[in-house]
Amino acid sequence: MEYFKYLRQYVGHQPIILPGSVVIMLNDHNEVLLQKRLDGSWGLPGGLMDLGESFEEVAKREVFEETGLTVQNLTLLNVFSGAEYYLKVANGDELYAVTAVYYTKDCTGELQIDYSESERLQYFDFHNLPPELSPVYRSFIVPYVEMLSP
Repeated sequence: MEYFKYLRQYVGHQPIILPGSVVIMLNDHNEVLLQKRLDGSWGLPGGLMDLGESFEEVAKREVFEETGLTVQNLTLLNVFSGAEYYLKVANGDELYAVTAVYYTKDCTGELQIDYSESERLQYFDFHNLPPELSPVYRSFIVPYVEMLSP
């Protein structure tokens, strides 16, 4: 059982802190891989930490599960946390996300969509991101783009 589901058995919908990781994955054209989720929003591949995992292990596992790609040589961009990362999801669960954001160009394998979570995977130019990109994910990408600018 996923750790957050285990916690929910005891705390119900009360706020909890959920650590996780996402990865800004770049192709040879410096485009970022995004996944279109079942709710119609776009986001970065990634997910929540299970017991005993490091942030980097979460990033690698979730990317593989969601995209079929293996990532290596992850560089930590930042850890995002605080009141602005509070969420109340459709079922009433409340959480504060603590998200490690990595980036890499070292991706191998063939793209494979996990249709239980996503309906599409696509690379985008940083200056032409989809309007349905979640504001939270946009807040992860903006510092990366700013880091590249002189």
